[in-house]
Amino acid sequence: MKYTHLFWDFNGTIFSDMQAGIDSVNRMLEERGLPIIADMETYREIFDFPIKEYYRKLGFDFEKEPYEVLAPIWVELYLQNCCTAGIVDGVDTVVKAVAKTETKQVILSACEKNMLCDQLSELGLIEYFDEIIGLDDIHAASKLHLAQAWREKNPEAKILFVGDTIHDAETAEVLGADCLLFAGGHQSKARLLTTGCQTIDGIVEILDHIK
Repeated sequence: MKYTHLFWDFNGTIFSDMQAGIDSVNRMLEERGLPIIADMETYREIFDFPIKEYYRKLGFDFEKEPYEVLAPIWVELYLQNCCTAGIVDGVDTVVKAVAKTETKQVILSACEKNMLCDQLSELGLIEYFDEIIGLDDIHAASKLHLAQAWREKNPEAKILFVGDTIHDAETAEVLGADCLLFAGGHQSKARLLTTGCQTIDGIVEILDHIK
């Protein structure tokens, strides 16, 4: 195999939770008399990291309600809405195929780790991952420090990172990893292409890159 490690982002790359995210934040926007996100196309053009800045773009007033107050409200709504979300097409095929090789699979996510592990268990995927790396809070600020810490402990690893956002491209750079960006997740293909990373339209295309 070409890589010792296949790193995965979770939200939007493994878990197709975009609509759950839209429905959750739209509920919050409606309750505050703010314009809602009209559709998936609009969402993919404005979603960003850190999430606090994404909220600011949507019109939330942190003088009235600090982000630290808004974040748990969103999480509660999201956990209700994501119950109907499923795995991105092709993920099951890829994780099972890679699990039969010597390439280790790692999830590196800006999701809070306990919530991440719970969702992976519910999806029936947790057994396929050698490491699960997530944040210790729900604020989804950045995962760059997690990437840097992992790389420092594993300087010889040859990594392919798969994600669906510009922040994933930044994370791959910190890891010193090759990067594939999935165009069916939380950001539009046009935005992903600005990173200079190769984009894929289907998750199964990963298999063509790891051999």
